[in-house]
Amino acid sequence: MHLRLTEEQKMVQETIRKFVEKELMPLENEVLRRSLEGKPDLPEGKLEELQEKAKQAGFWGINTPAEYGGADLGHVMQAIVTMEISKTFVPFRFGGSADNILYYGNDEQKKKYLIPTINGEKKSCFAMTEPDAGSDTRNLKTTAVKDGDEWVINGEKTFITGGNEADFVMVIAVTDKEAHARNGRDGVTCFIVDRDMGWRSEYIHTMGDWGPASLIFENVRVPEENILGELHGGYKLGLEWIGYARWIVGARAVGAAERLLQMAIDYSKERKTFGKPIADRQAIQWMIADSAVEIEATKWLVLNAAFTLDRGEDNRHLASMAKLYGANMANRVVDRVMQIHGGMGYTKELPIEKWYREMRLWRIYDGTDEIQRLIISRNLLKGHVKLGDFI
Repeated sequence: MHLRLTEEQKMVQETIRKFVEKELMPLENEVLRRSLEGKPDLPEGKLEELQEKAKQAGFWGINTPAEYGGADLGHVMQAIVTMEISKTFVPFRFGGSADNILYYGNDEQKKKYLIPTINGEKKSCFAMTEPDAGSDTRNLKTTAVKDGDEWVINGEKTFITGGNEADFVMVIAVTDKEAHARNGRDGVTCFIVDRDMGWRSEYIHTMGDWGPASLIFENVRVPEENILGELHGGYKLGLEWIGYARWIVGARAVGAAERLLQMAIDYSKERKTFGKPIADRQAIQWMIADSAVEIEATKWLVLNAAFTLDRGEDNRHLASMAKLYGANMANRVVDRVMQIHGGMGYTKELPIEKWYREMRLWRIYDGTDEIQRLIISRNLLKGHVKLGDFI
């Protein structure tokens, strides 16, 4: 067992860190200013410009297979990269990637959707959640009914990340009501649906600086060839999409919390009360110590989830643990950091309150805290996972 990054991984980590410090962090004041003005964090075209710079530096398709032009660095490296780019609140993601379930497409679907998404020519989103159905898939109401060589989709999806910008959606719909009624897992299918086939999106305003979408389907006709994967096999694809997203939340939590903690450490050395830096106060020291321990614990949970996936093993249990602990850790850390900064931490002059609002969402989307606890405890109680399995 080797519990350190390889020299290659360290080199990639350092290169990404320098990119973040040189290209992203200098934009932070502009992002804060634009946020105060009610504008999007980045002007139109800026993200693509940054992605092109990253591509020139060799970072394109971090986890995309080499046959599609990606770097194919693996999931552990994806976790490390995510931690580094999450040390800034400037919205950024490396180009050259696509949703993991798009790789289940047939040759024609890969040509029409996967490759253009990797190349940045199309934007996608995944839609399972509904107004009355989050993790409880028994309550899914969106249906797809066969009509000749087409399927007619009706229903509404909600809280869909990227839904306002997407050119197409991978949507889960009930295709066999009887089978679906039995257990909530069978009888659902994933369809690839272009926006110009007739669905529309509605922006959802949130306490954060961005908003997800509601997607409305009213008699949207989709050709048979747009089924992704197998007919009635949508539940499995949905689990795979969500499972990947969960441990990534933990990786984001590590990066952001490390940056916030460093801000608190620096500020505590500068800020003086009653003639001494607040860093000399035990109350401050304990908040810093607790935060540091929790960040490291989350890091190991995330890396274990990623490592397990790289080995081709089922990491869903670990992904739930990384998501649950990571999301809560980040919320505790940002709260402590705000407390250490006092009134200044509450103002929009610093990014602490911005992260505070954003991190609260991490405990809700891609499966709430309560759902993660349900999954973890059920796996253990039913014997699907045994304590110590992943060491």
